[in-house]
Amino acid sequence: MTLDAPLAPARDPHAADETGRQADARLKIIDGDVHPAPRSLADLKEFLPRRWREHLDVYGSRRKLGMSYEPYPKSAPRACRRDAWPEDGGAPGSSLDLIRTQYLDAYGIEYGILGPLGVSGHSEINQELSAALATASNDWQREHFAVPEPRLKAGIVAPTEHTEAAVAEIERRADDTAFAQVFMLTRTSEPLGNRRYWPIYAAAERHGLPVGMHVFGSGGHAYSGAGWPSYYTEEGAGHSTSVQTAVTSLVLEGVFERFPRLKVVMIEGGFGWLPALTWRLDRLYERMRSEVPHLRKRPSEYIRQHVWVTTQPMEEPADPRRLVDILEWIGWDRLIFASDYPHWDFDDPFRAFPAAVPRERHRQILAANGRAVYRLG
Repeated sequence: MTLDAPLAPARDPHAADETGRQADARLKIIDGDVHPAPRSLADLKEFLPRRWREHLDVYGSRRKLGMSYEPYPKSAPRACRRDAWPEDGGAPGSSLDLIRTQYLDAYGIEYGILGPLGVSGHSEINQELSAALATASNDWQREHFAVPEPRLKAGIVAPTEHTEAAVAEIERRADDTAFAQVFMLTRTSEPLGNRRYWPIYAAAERHGLPVGMHVFGSGGHAYSGAGWPSYYTEEGAGHSTSVQTAVTSLVLEGVFERFPRLKVVMIEGGFGWLPALTWRLDRLYERMRSEVPHLRKRPSEYIRQHVWVTTQPMEEPADPRRLVDILEWIGWDRLIFASDYPHWDFDDPFRAFPAAVPRERHRQILAANGRAVYRLG
């Protein structure tokens, strides 16, 4: 899809047609990756204590080295579609009215799960500022989006490197139906299976909340393991690498053995990598299981029981039947539809699946799986 293409829905093949099927026969859609954005930092400052408002005015936001550059192409500021910029001058994702008309209403979205990026408390060097920004981001999501628009469900931003504050945020929001997940990024200071993050997983499991792990982040490490990429194309392709690293760490460090009811959703990292990674982990486990005696199952079993993946970006092999092979191996119940609205690589829910994907599976991926994982009734 091009940057200039209008964000208008294609005809839903399951909607009413000339034969008289009713409009309510349309597929319900639950979107696991919608990105809200503040109009400006002032929107978040509204929810910050005076101390931190003044801190940002004087010192600004400081993240770890390595991600201080602009990560998106100049032709796609904020990685967003050109037609997603509100007329009032705010950033894409900042206007609830535009989100409603351009996406929620146009596509008949039942629920959209929010995941705020940018200056939202994920990656500040100053951990107290990170905690304050996370609280502000959660208050802002709730008041500006989830409360006025029940179709939008907020994600609890967990300041990952400040575990105590992250747990406090989860405890504060867990019983609030405006929130549907704990929201983290995949590039952290340590691999995500590290014990320093276990209190976050314990809190999420305790409250039955899935943990959404979205690609990106400012943990100070390049995804490559050998320095920073030269091209945006490399950066985009590398997203799947960071997701594979996260899954590997969660499994081998024993997170799923310790937290047997934990659900993790890997967001915007694709899914084509999952079979090969699982095969390799199982093979290594068979040879060296004595190194990880805390694991009582094969890695593939933990992945099958605890990990979900979103559909965006959709892998598109030349022969779409190969895509179906991958989806069948992963498990149709492990896939959650994601559009990535309002970003430029937005996946139209009416066009996301090639014809080779069985029609009966559309309903499962577009809504049923997300409804179960996010406890949407």
